Amino acid sequence: MNRETYLKELMEAKYGTVRNFSEQIKIPYTTVRSILERGVLNAKMENIINICRGLGITPEQLYNFENSIVAKINKIAVQLNEIRQQSVLKFTEQQYDEQNNVIAFPDNKVSQVSVYGAVSAGNGEYLLEGTPELVDYEGDVPDHDFAVIVNGDSMEPTFEDKQIIFVKKTREARNGQFVIADYDHQAYVKKFMRDENGCRLVSLNKKYGDLIIDDEHELSIFGVVVL
Repeated sequence: MNRETYLKELMEAKYGTVRNFSEQIKIPYTTVRSILERGVLNAKMENIINICRGLGITPEQLYNFENSIVAKINKIAVQLNEIRQQSVLKFTEQQYDEQNNVIAFPDNKVSQVSVYGAVSAGNGEYLLEGTPELVDYEGDVPDHDFAVIVNGDSMEPTFEDKQIIFVKKTREARNGQFVIADYDHQAYVKKFMRDENGCRLVSLNKKYGDLIIDDEHELSIFGVVVL
């Protein structure tokens, strides 16, 4: 299925016919038919925006169209009344939160996140093994793979003691990124640096020295902090 076929099916699903759809959005039927025949990419952006608005989708969704489950959901969703569309939206948001380890409370002001232990901003910690602990969290929760709590002040002012931070899993890090790392079998949050002096894990608080990365120390990267 291409974009134009998908677009036509959405129009027919919501309005019965392409002609009815064109009348509803006040674009000439010949213009809409031309877009379906000649291709979306050849159409004026103004017309595409109006068509997408009439179908309840975004131009980005249309231009990035693929024959996917999302397209099938959209085709059904446009046929629902507004109340049922709100139910679909709420369910989708719940699924997204569960995927990102977020549990929303009824007031929508506080969430709980799954925290996998603590990482040191000082002398080293050990991440939890097994079941994480659910911890209350206020604020926006970014897309992440796991969360940890900071212990210590070596990463102030960016990361404060007892702050929850969110992490995307990766085994590699770019220069200057904040990483969660196992250094000699203890877990840290530090800034990864690579320059003419070699590689090291750096504390932002100058009271603490760097952790040198060389053959004498064991290092594993768990992930990078999502800011």
